[in-house]
Amino acid sequence: MSTPVDGDPLARERSHLASSRAALRAMREDVESLDISDVTANWVNAQILERQIGERIKALADLSHTPLFFGRLDYLHAPGADRAEGAAGERFYIGRRHVHDGGGDPMVIDWRAPVSQPFYRASRKDPLDVGLRRRFGYTGGDLTAYEDEHLSDPAEAAATSKLLQREIERPRVGPMRDIVATIQPEQDEIVRSGLGGTVCVQGGPGTGKTAVGLHRVAYLLYAHRERLARTGTLVIGPNRSFLHYIEQVLPALGELSVRQATVDDLVAHVEVRGTDEAAAAVVKGDARMAEVLKRAVRSHVSMPTEPVVVVRGSRRWRVPAYELEGIVRELLDRDIRYGAAREALPQRIAHAVLVQMERSGEAPDDRVQDAVARNTAVKAAVKAVWPPVDPARLVLRLLTDADFLALHSEGVLTEDERKTVLWAKVVRGVKSARWSAADAVLIDEATDLVQRTHSLGHVVLDEAQDLSPMQYRAVGRRCTTGSATVLGDLAQGTTPWATRSWTEALSHLGKADGVVEELTAGFRVPTDVITYASRLLPHIAPGLTPVASVRENPGFFDVREVSGTADVVAACAESLRNEGSTGLIAADSRVPALAEALAAAGIGHLAPGEETTYETRLTLVPASLAKGLEYDYVVLDEPQAVVDAEPDERTGLRRLYVSLTRAVSGLTVTHTAPLPHQLTQDPPSPRNP
Repeated sequence: MSTPVDGDPLARERSHLASSRAALRAMREDVESLDISDVTANWVNAQILERQIGERIKALADLSHTPLFFGRLDYLHAPGADRAEGAAGERFYIGRRHVHDGGGDPMVIDWRAPVSQPFYRASRKDPLDVGLRRRFGYTGGDLTAYEDEHLSDPAEAAATSKLLQREIERPRVGPMRDIVATIQPEQDEIVRSGLGGTVCVQGGPGTGKTAVGLHRVAYLLYAHRERLARTGTLVIGPNRSFLHYIEQVLPALGELSVRQATVDDLVAHVEVRGTDEAAAAVVKGDARMAEVLKRAVRSHVSMPTEPVVVVRGSRRWRVPAYELEGIVRELLDRDIRYGAAREALPQRIAHAVLVQMERSGEAPDDRVQDAVARNTAVKAAVKAVWPPVDPARLVLRLLTDADFLALHSEGVLTEDERKTVLWAKVVRGVKSARWSAADAVLIDEATDLVQRTHSLGHVVLDEAQDLSPMQYRAVGRRCTTGSATVLGDLAQGTTPWATRSWTEALSHLGKADGVVEELTAGFRVPTDVITYASRLLPHIAPGLTPVASVRENPGFFDVREVSGTADVVAACAESLRNEGSTGLIAADSRVPALAEALAAAGIGHLAPGEETTYETRLTLVPASLAKGLEYDYVVLDEPQAVVDAEPDERTGLRRLYVSLTRAVSGLTVTHTAPLPHQLTQDPPSPRNP
């Protein structure tokens, strides 16, 4: 809390920033100076405490180019005060983490704390007892401007924040910007929704869905830290480039321990060295394959035909075949995992033996039952009736043995679908097989049928529209006892198996009760750019609400017919004259030629995922990797080539829609071939957000 001081307001705020940074340094120094030599009972405890202290020191780092606070709230009344008496309210600075002075009084309040919520939610209609909301503008880490909203003044409260607009449009070099200072009320509701429920966010380009998802993780870790520390959190992205691109956001929010992975990472039971034709990948990714795998796994169980005879000392105990069959059928009827049932079977047989012992007058205990369960005869019976199953070998047999596949897919797959997924070449074993990404997902499903997959407390799944039903199931297994935040845009689905509806996707994920939220206000993509890209929506996602840009600046937009790569390079050079980053996006097949042309012109460039610097601000992006990335300026090369590179026109147009919507400040479209005719038609009318 800060006390008003006479003088220049900007100077006063800078002074508070300097004092807050000094307080943060003092907090860090206090932790660094801790002596734990006499407070730990043993070496293990000392190691644990040292690690915890190290994590705390990292969390207290002052990120010099990241604003320590970005807003201020002046409340009209003190908490619990009689408003009729006009008691003076409190003042709070809102920032990325909590900072307190030497006396323990707060100097900066964490944006996730309840007292900070009115910074995002207060409005002219509902000021939430906020008299003034102040936003700060920064250049690097230096506080350079402020802007006040007096929420009790209707005219001023209704005005659009200029600083907020500038922050949204601010050119950027470096990792992905976070939106903690610019979160809007509808986004904040999603960010702060409870841990227990699953939320699916449908959002077009530039609506902030990725940032909302990451901020939701940060908020949940703040609000439920102990629980999530036990159960774990995971952010799943579409590829490594994307994960590298977003990895700086959570540390800037004070979170350092969130695991990141791709779906391929999750299911990496085998080395993926092969690829599937689109038709085969679609069938392998179909949810019906789960039933095929379940049948194939359970087919290994056979009904006993011989009794089990257990010899203990001079006594022989006989469990007849019909009783064994009853035990096996009961385990099958319970529909528990194959491995769990296999582990239970010897104990169930041993229990049947103990019942006979008790009837004969003996008094066996648990140790006797365990000994019987380990008996050679019992082990042999279990191996014969319920043999172990290797998931990879099982999937390999399904993909190479036509009779085995036909037997277990009867009534599930058609004959043509079976032929589509069967491998043409004979494979000697699991290690020599050229597994595809879709095969790895099948192995993961089979693995879960045998042994339960570990569940996390919360999973964030980004770019979810591109997942197959079987991939959704793989992700869902990682949060069966937890919740999920699902992020995506149906219009940006660029796989042949792209999801058709979020209701269907949530069902495959195992979260059918998840709530679907739609973000339609565009903050990133300029008005003219999103309007142009929205011409494709009727062809790629009929009925989807077009994004309505809230940007006051329409942005730079130009469509140019060019004569060759030299003109494309010239367009890049033109974009680089502006502040910020530039992305040159092109069909994958055209990337090598463009790379040569850039090198010949002396223009350095990066690959997707490599962090831009002030010396190198151009990234050459294959269209297949453009999803989820953003650049201040984009040069899009040859739109028709982007469309033609995909197996069908709808997927190609979706890929083009993604590529068109990566720009924050300006887009230049260059082409020698005619543009796709869908881009020459009138755009749909966006609904007001």
